[in-house]
Amino acid sequence: MAQIAESGGGDHGKGKKRAKKGSTHVDMTPMVDLAFLLLTFFVLTSTFSKPKVLPLAYPAKPKITDPKPPKANNVATFILADDKVYFYRGEFYPKSKPGPNGPTTLEEANFGSGENSVRKLLASWNEYVIKNKVELDKKLDKKQIADTTYENKLNALTVKREAVKVLIKTDDKALCKSFIDLVDELKIASIGVIAPTDLSAGEKELLKAKN
Repeated sequence: MAQIAESGGGDHGKGKKRAKKGSTHVDMTPMVDLAFLLLTFFVLTSTFSKPKVLPLAYPAKPKITDPKPPKANNVATFILADDKVYFYRGEFYPKSKPGPNGPTTLEEANFGSGENSVRKLLASWNEYVIKNKVELDKKLDKKQIADTTYENKLNALTVKREAVKVLIKTDDKALCKSFIDLVDELKIASIGVIAPTDLSAGEKELLKAKN
């Protein structure tokens, strides 16, 4: 690979004879071959991380001919208004048509650690999915199930009747930070069905009363 080219010293006439000088020539071809071999090895053996995305389900708007929107099953609705977060469970019932427990009222939540913190509320509502997810996590850690099986089983849990589905509604003054914080809390609580949708007229009236 390396070669030494000698140049004669000579005495150049009279005087002492000089020692011969050598110049080094390095052949880079083997090093280039090695670099390509290493590059090929790392490309073939590397695992590229998959992009993590949050699936949001956008519900279809009810047709004008529909008598009323479809019945909500185990649904929680969060309403973001300015820097505040409100919520209610189940279907919306206006004062003109109250439900079994009366008309719907809005309760205020927060992103802190109190009784009405979003994280604590979601953990209690989605207890069914969270408990089953713990068991799936243990099986995944012990290599008893594959990654794809884990994802399929978890997705199946989040659409069952016992799992909570969340609607997110915002007014025109809602903060983007509040929306991001809420979505983060929903993912921590393993909420699988998240649907951003529009405020109804009745919900807007409740917000006006709160503000």
